[in-house]
Amino acid sequence: MKSFRAQALVCALFVLALRLPFLNEPIQGDEVYYLAGAQYAQTDPLHPHRAHYAFLGDMVDMRGHPHPPLNTWTLAGLLAATGDIREPVYHSAYMVFSLIAALAALSLARRFSPRPLSAALLFLAAPVFVVNGTTLEADLPFLAFWLAGIALFVYAIDARAWAPLAASVAAMALASLAAFQAVALVPILATYLLLRRSKWFAAWLALLAPVATLGAWQLWERAATGALPAAMLQGYLTNYGFQRWLFKMQNAAALTVHLAWLVVPALAVLAFFRVSRWAIVAIALVAAGLIYVDPNPLFWLSWAIGALVVAACVQTAVQTKDRDERFLTLWTLLFFTLALVVFFAGSARYLLPVAAPLAILVSRRLADRPAWLSVGVGAGLALGLALAAANYQHWNGYRQFVAGLKPEIARARTWIDGEWALRFYAESEGGLPLLHSTEPRPGDLILTSELGAFTLQANGPRRLLAEKQIASSLPFRLIGLNSRSGYSTASAGLRPFDISTAPIDRVRAELVAERQPTLSYLPMDAREADYHIVSGLGRVESGTWRWTTAQRALVALKSPSHPLPLEASVYIPENAPARRLRLLAGNEVVAEETLPGPGEYTLRSQPFQPSSRFVSVTLEIDRTFRVTGDDRDLGVVLKGVGFR
Repeated sequence: MKSFRAQALVCALFVLALRLPFLNEPIQGDEVYYLAGAQYAQTDPLHPHRAHYAFLGDMVDMRGHPHPPLNTWTLAGLLAATGDIREPVYHSAYMVFSLIAALAALSLARRFSPRPLSAALLFLAAPVFVVNGTTLEADLPFLAFWLAGIALFVYAIDARAWAPLAASVAAMALASLAAFQAVALVPILATYLLLRRSKWFAAWLALLAPVATLGAWQLWERAATGALPAAMLQGYLTNYGFQRWLFKMQNAAALTVHLAWLVVPALAVLAFFRVSRWAIVAIALVAAGLIYVDPNPLFWLSWAIGALVVAACVQTAVQTKDRDERFLTLWTLLFFTLALVVFFAGSARYLLPVAAPLAILVSRRLADRPAWLSVGVGAGLALGLALAAANYQHWNGYRQFVAGLKPEIARARTWIDGEWALRFYAESEGGLPLLHSTEPRPGDLILTSELGAFTLQANGPRRLLAEKQIASSLPFRLIGLNSRSGYSTASAGLRPFDISTAPIDRVRAELVAERQPTLSYLPMDAREADYHIVSGLGRVESGTWRWTTAQRALVALKSPSHPLPLEASVYIPENAPARRLRLLAGNEVVAEETLPGPGEYTLRSQPFQPSSRFVSVTLEIDRTFRVTGDDRDLGVVLKGVGFR
């Protein structure tokens, strides 16, 4: 089977077999944010990222989103055409991107591999392509236009043809509107031109497409909305601490692990084992040391194989005289290096742009072992489908949980303490995201995800209405409670995935009960604290104190029997920027003070007698801050508040 048409038909049928079982894939991950932009785009289609949405308990501006608007525009077009978000319709439309990626990978495989069909199927069977190809996030549109741009560019250079060169510029521009990392096309394709010793000026000029596209979009948004998206993104990265060294180290480790699973690890070892013995010794020593980071062999063995792939690519790029082999290895190394520098979460999907060159390299090196390549396709496909099925069951658990609560959500004001699928499906029924500043009232319904909760505050006493353990019938975990899988984020662990039968998540529906304050002064360690705390305070820590987790901390207290001062006992740590504090009884400011610096203080009012039996007391803080590994907006440490 050597004709492109026949091989393309096989790849297309392969893609259909991958995608059709998952047409009803639930909304998952970051899709809820893209869909928020798509909904806003119905009124402002030219600037969909002017949308605002809740993120980890805060309202954020989508102009700071880490992806340009192509995916949001795509979803906006589908929403305009269908009038509603229907999973099967949307996933059917997104199959087009899988087909584009498949045909582009086949075109590249026919150019660079003696076994092009095997190489293309290895790419399509990569677990990360199987799993993430079923999402509505930006990864699949980006991958499709990324591979199409490279395939068309390579063809244009080899044939010195204008039409495919123009098409490659269009594909690169679209890739740039899908993801900032499209700028990596510039050094990768420049490498191809250098290796081919091409002096075609038009081809060199075409390399400006990604930078020009991103620059034009930035200036367009700046002129229309008054802000550069890149500047807003940098502000969010700094505010949330995503670019700190801890995250960078985790990102590097996780990406090395994921590199081993872009093809079946056994094939990677067979294909890339031909490196110097000193490199093997160094990799083995580091892998042995990593046992102390995570003794599970799924981590350190995967890291060793990923490091082996990197070492083999470096050695090949330096030593080989084969220009095609050098281009494929440099493509892999250039993008992998960019991923180490730019990203922070270490997600497996970040490496989708190097899955194709690695598959082609493996097919070249194992061209005389076609049976091994077939086994690799089958093994990768089996693992990918198992992971995809577990992923489906995870997100479907939220959809089913919310479906069973429709009557309760319709009756009560509903808050969602969680992200991802739980939030999407609950919001679709009328729920609202729980913010750090939210003050739930008695009778409100709060839906909580143990895996994705972010407010970490008491919100008063609650009565359990419903509870569900979300699990999978398969023992694979991409993310989950007590899981150390780094598939989605390295902050959860560094394994490529995890093997477990424990619950993925626990979700609850709880009614906020009526508060009956019994204390006039509330120590933070009081057993009755949950009946007094309304919002803005975290869990008790060290048995005696709580962080304020917003600029307003609200408690309900019993009024004293005679006039007393209202006071708050606080501690300002060295790294806390808060200096100005206000104490309110109801809506009236009763004490206000600007503090000189860190230390322990008591903010106290003049004695007074509240006019009602119960009184709402608010502590306001002028500034908050965040620390690494904690998504809360921290203000001051509160030890007690009330009348005394």
